[in-house]
Amino acid sequence: MDTRRLILAIVFTFSLLMLWEAWQEHNNPTTPANVSSASGGGVDASTPAPSTDLRAIGGGKVAQTQAEANSPTDKGEIIRIRTDLYEADISTIGGSLVRLELFKHHAYDKSSGNLVLLGPQHSYAVQSGLIGDNLPDHKTLFRALPGERQLAAGKDSISLVLEAEGKTGIKAQKILLFKRGSYLIEQNLKVSNNSQQKLLTDAYFQTQRDSRAPEGESFLLVTYTGPAFYTDEQKFKKVDFEDVSDGSADFQKNARDGWAAMIQHYFVTAWLPQGDTPREFYINELEKGRLYASGVILPVPEIAVGGSASLSVPLYSGPQEQSVLKQLAPGLDLVVDYGWLTVVAAPIFWVLEWLYNLVGNWGWAIVLLTVIIKAIFFPLSAASYKSMARMKAVSPRLLQLKERYADDKQRLNQEMMKLYQSEKINPLGGCLPILVQIPVFIALYWALLGAVEMRGAPWMLHIEDLSSPDPYYLLPVVMMLTMFLQTKLNPTPPDPLQAKLMMMMPLIFGVMFFFFPAGLVLYWVVNNVLSIAQQWQITRMLEGAKKS
Repeated sequence: MDTRRLILAIVFTFSLLMLWEAWQEHNNPTTPANVSSASGGGVDASTPAPSTDLRAIGGGKVAQTQAEANSPTDKGEIIRIRTDLYEADISTIGGSLVRLELFKHHAYDKSSGNLVLLGPQHSYAVQSGLIGDNLPDHKTLFRALPGERQLAAGKDSISLVLEAEGKTGIKAQKILLFKRGSYLIEQNLKVSNNSQQKLLTDAYFQTQRDSRAPEGESFLLVTYTGPAFYTDEQKFKKVDFEDVSDGSADFQKNARDGWAAMIQHYFVTAWLPQGDTPREFYINELEKGRLYASGVILPVPEIAVGGSASLSVPLYSGPQEQSVLKQLAPGLDLVVDYGWLTVVAAPIFWVLEWLYNLVGNWGWAIVLLTVIIKAIFFPLSAASYKSMARMKAVSPRLLQLKERYADDKQRLNQEMMKLYQSEKINPLGGCLPILVQIPVFIALYWALLGAVEMRGAPWMLHIEDLSSPDPYYLLPVVMMLTMFLQTKLNPTPPDPLQAKLMMMMPLIFGVMFFFFPAGLVLYWVVNNVLSIAQQWQITRMLEGAKKS
């Protein structure tokens, strides 16, 4: 068997699978949500209600009721907070975070300025409130207390305090703490009971978003967008919007640990409850097939008349930087999803990050990583190339056999086996080495595709963003040329149709790679160059040994 054909067949099959998934995604788009944002970017959503008695889980007892939304008395206003990393808009309707612009990350269309992660474009907002009749929730009008709105030089944090009071005398105060150099926002919810009876309630913390993929998704590169949860028992769990719509969503709803997140390519927004407080995770479909809210419900400690209680839940909304996410909550770094090859891809990225810290450039780190992987698999690759070199040497004799026994397939196969035995050629000798390397190559593909560190990272010359396609398509052209040279070094298939297909493969793959991120194409170019050098050297050594 021609090992080169095996390689191309496997890679081509994998590419077809990716194309099929992308085609399915491309031809089943979700209509954007038509949601009102009258409160300066705030969005409307149903207030959740717990499906179980959270205090019963914790040892207490409380009756639960379905909350009725409180209608705001006016349109409210937007409070704009500015730190060194982002600009955040908080609506006084519900105290919701309705817009988040990240200064260190460009928009998918680079001419549009900074990336706006949260905002009305995807009805993407972060909300919280109390569950119960006439209690302050994310539709209640809050009042912002005076204070600084911009992180001043020399200061490490600023806070925003919002207050609201329900019709029954229950007062809620939201204190948002914004820190320098961090995308983590500390939210403290303080509840005061000025009513005539003790208060038993729960608080919800949710993220609302439509089901559309973020800008920048292409037909060939489709990544996951949607809710995700983590518990110690079930670990990391993604939930597709489609499963929520058809009622088949499967995730752990009650636990004493874990977090709730909304994921898109490169970025994540996650509520991170602390401690072992009983909690309930949920997903609500707010508009059929369009708008969803997912989050976590936590019990508020029982509050006596004239008393108060507080509940603090950190919020992270920013890039999926794995080194940062690991420190915030168990399993949060898993939002950088490498699929079923995480066990291989995670250490590959660890090595890549180590190389970056060594050389200070992600492009050169990719080059060095490719060299390291190639060196590790050198013995396996050498066996494959030796098999191909021997096959190429006997190709003229194989063609003669095919012409001689064109009408007798059985005799042809017998004579070919005799030839292989006499020349000590194993036609399957190169298969196993290639099969062993395939998972590593695919894992590296997903590691490079999922790393936000590549986003906006330059390499050299005209490559200013390794996560975007080469603007002048030079790398894909070089990749096509290297693939063509590899094809010429391989034995020519005896079947003319197969030979023509082999010659067309560099063009087919080259066109596909026109749309791939430059970092991925760079890996394939370096890998091809090293493969050509290795194959040429092995072929030269075998030819020299044969002459002597």
